[in-house]
Amino acid sequence: MISNEHPEHVRSAGLDSPSAVTGHPSKVNDYNSFAEAYTAENETNLINAHYERPAMLDLAGDVAGRRILDAGCGSGPLFGALRERGAVVSGFDASAGMVELAWRRLGEGADLQVADLGGPLPYPDDTFDDVVASLVLHYLEDWGPPLAELRRVLKPGGRLIASVDHPFAINLMHRQAGREDEYNYFDTTNWTEEWTMGGRSALMSLWHRPLHAMTEAFTGAGFRITVISEPEPDPAARDLFPDTIAAKPRFLCFLFFVLHAD
Repeated sequence: MISNEHPEHVRSAGLDSPSAVTGHPSKVNDYNSFAEAYTAENETNLINAHYERPAMLDLAGDVAGRRILDAGCGSGPLFGALRERGAVVSGFDASAGMVELAWRRLGEGADLQVADLGGPLPYPDDTFDDVVASLVLHYLEDWGPPLAELRRVLKPGGRLIASVDHPFAINLMHRQAGREDEYNYFDTTNWTEEWTMGGRSALMSLWHRPLHAMTEAFTGAGFRITVISEPEPDPAARDLFPDTIAAKPRFLCFLFFVLHAD
């Protein structure tokens, strides 16, 4: 499953850090098994609703009239926000359960498909002005073919706006848990962890890669990096999560890029 949502309790060295699950489970990233609970968890939380999604929208800027692909759209919150701002949006996700929830949110007329970012995408060349890839790339070991596909469907000069797990935060998480020998910052490494929400649990498989490996993958796919961002939370978070923000007004969590398809 490739989705653009993360539960609040993971992915921030300034908040709670989960323990890695050892071994290599046969079934991971099964969002279909807890799609509704997962979506409900992420509608109003700090990390998604008041940190990651506002940052993505700020980086997108004025999108009125632009054709945008939401790669790994999950249940469609970013898709809906972009559409409200006047964009013409298409989206896909590898989870049929998440796409069904997106249709419920966005209406049956929404341009949504079940597709996997790890394979060929069902769109013609030079279709989109922008692609948003919100918290999806860190599910993938090899960024080469996915980035090539996103570059293919973008118009010349189009933008890829991406958010990923911050590699410094992931490295710090492993160090705090005493796993620094197993998870060296400079290596591309995989681990699994258990997410529980709404009484449902699932094992998630994620990939860490150092910053230089990210930038080399982007430029190798024909993108020019124009922005690397480490934003603050949405100002509304100060009233909604006063204790958390008072303790950590800034925290390492996600890293954001704006890339141009030159």
